[in-house]
Amino acid sequence: MLRRAIMLSLLLLWCFGHGPRAEAGDSNDLPALMQSAMAGLRTAASYGRTGNIALAQIELDDARRAWTQLSRLTEQPIAPYVAKSFADLLATGRERLSMADDALTAGDSAGAAADIATLRRALHALRREAGVVELSDCVFDLSSAMDELRSVATRFGAAKADTSEVVQAGTALRERLQRCNGLAPPDIAGQAEFRRLIDGAIASAGEIGSAARTGDAGLVHRYQIELQSFVNLLDFRFG
Repeated sequence: MLRRAIMLSLLLLWCFGHGPRAEAGDSNDLPALMQSAMAGLRTAASYGRTGNIALAQIELDDARRAWTQLSRLTEQPIAPYVAKSFADLLATGRERLSMADDALTAGDSAGAAADIATLRRALHALRREAGVVELSDCVFDLSSAMDELRSVATRFGAAKADTSEVVQAGTALRERLQRCNGLAPPDIAGQAEFRRLIDGAIASAGEIGSAARTGDAGLVHRYQIELQSFVNLLDFRFG
């Protein structure tokens, strides 16, 4: 509570940046608690990456509360998740959350972001194992395709990658974005913000290949920066 009292002056910014979040409360609803934990983790990670320690701490507190509630579900059926995998994740998650909190308290936002990223990967791996694939999982997985595109675009600018590599990487990212678009539930798919982000990203992922075909390394670089921003914002809001 003390943290929230101290951060009142930042509350409006926090509310503005908050993505969709299930209201878990004291519920034993596993999907709602899972979504609440994921929302806290994704926004804490984003604030941590940008060095906004105060807001990262608020979001991490939310994630820890949801995690505590998840831990109470081990005595009841947790389908579709494998019981041992779920229990292992809860145990390692508590450790990672504590490490991230310690890092934020010490002013190490990069270290906290790394700890949170590790936990997010483990959480999404558990969901994949259980066959759970929703918009948040698809958005989280965009990062690997974006990393590949960024690497190819950088090499293209240094004349170390050819046009076909840029086209291929752009196409791979575009296909993943289209998949995410298809997984969006109606209440999100119709949101103006989601449409702006997903449609803009899909368009730019197609255009980066066209820029490479003209040999315009500068334009390829600009598209790559734009796409990174789209992917970051999609993760912040919907990952």
